[in-house]
Amino acid sequence: MENTQTTVLHDTAADALTHPEVQTRAGRVRGRWRDTTAPGSGPRGHLRSAAFLGIPFAEAPVGELRFAAPVPKAPWQGVLDAAEFGATAQRGDPGVTLIPEPSIEGDATLNVNVYTPAIPAGPGASTGSATGMPVLVGPVPELVEGPGSDLDAGASTGSATGMPVLVYIHGGGYFAGSPASPWYDGRNFTRDGVVTVTISYRLGFDGFGWIQDAPSNRGVRDWLLALEWVQQNIAAFGGDPARVTIAGQSAGGGAVLTLLGMEQAQHLFHGVYAISGALADVPAERAEAFGRSLAEAAGVAPTRAGWAMLDEDRVLALQKKATAFEGGDMGDIVENGLPLGPVVDGDLIRRPTPESLRAGIGSDKPLVLGATDDEFTMAMGDAAKALRWVPTNLLLGKLGVAKAARKAYLAANADVVAKGKARLAGRVLTDRMFRRAILRITADRGTAPTWVYRFSWPSGAFGFAEHCLDVPFFFDCLDGPAIEPLAGANPPQALADEVHAAAVAFIAGRDPGWPRYDRDGVARVFDTPSHDQRDAYASVRPLL
Repeated sequence: MENTQTTVLHDTAADALTHPEVQTRAGRVRGRWRDTTAPGSGPRGHLRSAAFLGIPFAEAPVGELRFAAPVPKAPWQGVLDAAEFGATAQRGDPGVTLIPEPSIEGDATLNVNVYTPAIPAGPGASTGSATGMPVLVGPVPELVEGPGSDLDAGASTGSATGMPVLVYIHGGGYFAGSPASPWYDGRNFTRDGVVTVTISYRLGFDGFGWIQDAPSNRGVRDWLLALEWVQQNIAAFGGDPARVTIAGQSAGGGAVLTLLGMEQAQHLFHGVYAISGALADVPAERAEAFGRSLAEAAGVAPTRAGWAMLDEDRVLALQKKATAFEGGDMGDIVENGLPLGPVVDGDLIRRPTPESLRAGIGSDKPLVLGATDDEFTMAMGDAAKALRWVPTNLLLGKLGVAKAARKAYLAANADVVAKGKARLAGRVLTDRMFRRAILRITADRGTAPTWVYRFSWPSGAFGFAEHCLDVPFFFDCLDGPAIEPLAGANPPQALADEVHAAAVAFIAGRDPGWPRYDRDGVARVFDTPSHDQRDAYASVRPLL
């Protein structure tokens, strides 16, 4: 993306939209108005949402900036067209994925997408179009509604300084994923008075691989710079930088938990919503060993100069081969994860996240966290017939369940055991990779404000609550593309209203609608109907 880009956009009667403009610190950006989805039973009516897509927060990480810490975007002249998504760090066809996350070519992969229903207008503001729709001119407290909206600005913001802000970090195992997913469109959060931002970051070896003379945790540094951008610019889009909630799912959920435990990140957000969070906390020694072995396989020195000799495709091919799972001890893979992800480098990430939480880091930040009941059960579908003949004790051992815990675990999960070995194996994977961490994190945080949920509604496509199923409910986008393969033909809109409303309440500074997770361990179980349940993760406790 060039430093200077001027775009002239022409409104047409058929379009019925104008392209609002905002002055950011680096330069002026032009977005577009779109319709939101009128809520089924939500709190407000039909609105329009302004989308500003692909705004660069850093220089393109290529050339001398490849494998470097992110550099803030230099100012540009003219108006930057922000009507289309920017380039993504994910490359090529990601194959069959649970969430539609397209790859977009280009170098400027460090960008943000901003969605807002109302924007500040100050002296000299003008509509800039014959339709009377507003052009955004900069950060002034007075809010202007989006065209065609019925937003009550005072009711939705709760603050004279702006609306609450959601910053969403996508998942993908720290090696894949894209913020350009139609599911991550913030239009229905903006419908409910929340300014929404999705961010990109470097993935895989580029983002997290050890290189002898390169800064560690480059992907984490991308998160930090994107959040700094939000602090500096979000008021220009109607948001309140003093009310920022970070959220993410899977690796994105792990990302926000990592940030929660980082001293250097505490000033950048005020609440955390972790959906199926998968922490990495890669030990520094393991990261270095993997980086050296990959450089050796590539035939280059483990330095920036060495890696610079390899093009992007070659690095991706090496990474894919080195991280492929080809059998062996699945329990070890589940326990230790893959070697690419946030690294405990002693500098940016000073200690494993659980230790930081026990030390009180982030204890002033409210946290919501939870998971689906059967995150990875679908991974065992093809193995159902073969697993029928595997003794249960042997199966649990291969999945890393300690011998002393097996009897109690089977008793606590008798309903799952009755559904067969594949369902049992899937539940063990789910518990060890996701649900056990929820109990540990709540214990690590002590009396810090924490709310816990389970997403238990069984997908109409799979018959259980699989990985990613809760994401379209969180974003209230059941009318979006590719929903049916994940959720079935008629997912319940009333449940989406409920899950989404809980998120909106939390982001706005209220409790999400159920009690804190204290000694009684009450959690919200999202199902039809939803209910509150004491010790809702009791079936996981034998694994602690």
